[in-house]
Amino acid sequence: MKRTKTDRLERQDELEKRADRNPDEMDKPTVLIPMEQQIQQRAYELYEQRGKADGHDLEDWLEAKREIKGRQSNSATT
Repeated sequence: MKRTKTDRLERQDELEKRADRNPDEMDKPTVLIPMEQQIQQRAYELYEQRGKADGHDLEDWLEAKREIKGRQSNSATT
């Protein structure tokens, strides 16, 4: 697809705006972690917080899943 002069000017303006920003304001790369892995990590954190007491693995998993899904739905609405 051939770019029009307007397309090129808009792109140039965008690049100039990015160059003018403070490096601290630059977009940080986003690392996407699969939901199951996020749940697993959070469930393990809950296990550790309980002092690594066995017998609560299902509770930890369900709580972690609720938290992760809640975070995702909150970020989707903002």
